[in-house]
Amino acid sequence: MRSYIASMPALADLAPHLPLILTLLAVTLIAGFLRRLPVIGRIVGVFTWLILIAALALVLGQRERFDPYLGRVAEMLDLSGQQVVGEETRITMSPDGHFWASVRFGGLTRRMLIDSGATVTALSLDTATRAGLDVRDALFPMLLRTANGTIRAQTAAVEELKLGNVVARDVPVVVSPAFGDTDVLGMNFLSRLKSWRVEGRTLILVPHHPQDVTAG
Repeated sequence: MRSYIASMPALADLAPHLPLILTLLAVTLIAGFLRRLPVIGRIVGVFTWLILIAALALVLGQRERFDPYLGRVAEMLDLSGQQVVGEETRITMSPDGHFWASVRFGGLTRRMLIDSGATVTALSLDTATRAGLDVRDALFPMLLRTANGTIRAQTAAVEELKLGNVVARDVPVVVSPAFGDTDVLGMNFLSRLKSWRVEGRTLILVPHHPQDVTAG
């Protein structure tokens, strides 16, 4: 299983965006002076807002660099690229090259990484706690190999998990603080589907019994 550690972006992470930040500051300062002119000021004001909106869209488009902070904002703004088409749930690849899905369970909605390289679905300790899961030690020690070494995890089960028109029940999960803020959908979820495939930059999930999302 891959290891994803979420942390606040350091100043070094902002270095690639420094030209954009300086440009926006310069545009804002110049626009402040030009707004004082009667006619030109209005035109400049409109263009300034357009530039700022475009810059915000660019930053949100690269939100995975700052996950989970901007990722949560993007989820609220419905920028995930997830939609139900006929009997399929389609998820567009994110700029970071991964597929992220909006998943509902335990009264929560979580942005989860779909990872076919992960054998089992993995939840952060915070997510498991908020979802009210009964987290326990396994009968035998549950040891998982990650990029950061071997970790010990606990187990639980999600009674009902919803993703688009997909519903999965009694999904076994592993829980560990070592997962940070990242939640992962693994093969024990994907294997329950009728089929799944990747076409270009789109992940297509086909459930055995598609849920009527308009009713739910």
